Amino acid sequence: MKILVTGNMGYVGPKLVSHLRSAMPDAILYGYDSGLFAHCLTAPGAFPETGCARQYFGDVRDLPEELLSEVDAVVMLAAVSNDPMGQKYEGVTSAINYEACADIAQRALRLGVRRIVFASSCSMYGFATGGPRKETDDLNPLTAYARSKVATEKALEQLECGDAVVTSLRFSTACGMSPRLRLDLVLNDFVACALANQEITVLSDGTPWRPLIDVKDMARAIEWALVRTPEAGGNYVAVNVGCDEWNYQVKDLAEAVAKAVPGTSVSINVDALPDKRSYRVDFSRYRELAPDHQPQVKLEQAINELVEGLRAMNFADGNFRSSQFMRLKVLEDHAQAGRLDDALYWR
Repeated sequence: MKILVTGNMGYVGPKLVSHLRSAMPDAILYGYDSGLFAHCLTAPGAFPETGCARQYFGDVRDLPEELLSEVDAVVMLAAVSNDPMGQKYEGVTSAINYEACADIAQRALRLGVRRIVFASSCSMYGFATGGPRKETDDLNPLTAYARSKVATEKALEQLECGDAVVTSLRFSTACGMSPRLRLDLVLNDFVACALANQEITVLSDGTPWRPLIDVKDMARAIEWALVRTPEAGGNYVAVNVGCDEWNYQVKDLAEAVAKAVPGTSVSINVDALPDKRSYRVDFSRYRELAPDHQPQVKLEQAINELVEGLRAMNFADGNFRSSQFMRLKVLEDHAQAGRLDDALYWR
């Protein structure tokens, strides 16, 4: 199988390529990325993209048709990847996360690609009271990022799949160590705070719920989507990806990190306005469809691997929220240096 991964030079891509090299050794992997975060390597060492047979540079809004005609499967990771970025670049978020993905999927099917995997998000549940959200529950996207994921899912669902298999993986909030680490994710942020400042400051009142998933388990889910048959969900399926025990309140995540890094204090802003992004998620459908690709990493393991990875980097930057480990900061630095225009194209 020849597999094209868009956005492979981000946070998830390096772990995905490494996993597929092991799980699907006969697969031929192609990467396609604009290179916005190519320099944001966690530590010196092997370039993660050496796991790809070819690495192409380009914007997903301009993905060449001849590249799609060469492959059997497309994994769409490329995205404006969080709420702060989506707030600043709302139009670009729609263009990349929705319009480009819908266009790539449509062209890919027309050209004979038989497997399409879209990295969607549980953030589309937004604010949800009551029990954990199932795939059949109403969606409540509160941000440009979440709205873009909803729009793409709707577009994919309407495609004429034929005998192709199309999968939208509604991922929980990502966490864990990666060759291109992000610290603008809740658990990763807390570990960085603990190591650099010996204090975790929770800006909300700590009560919002979040489902989490380690990047290694995200890679396992993508592998499943690449090999599943239509009998497992149909030619098109959108499924919550994670596990029930990884539904946590933010305050519990902070306490778990403080326990793993002795001497760390936790400060919670009990007077903060409620965070409207709060949801628990039901993962029973994913357990049913993908019994052999269930998450394996536990919270304690994810925290310990982050601690070990950051310590190996001699990480001690108390001002890390202004560093290259924050994706919005990287875009702002590119723009200020004149390297990017307002639409996030290279000048």
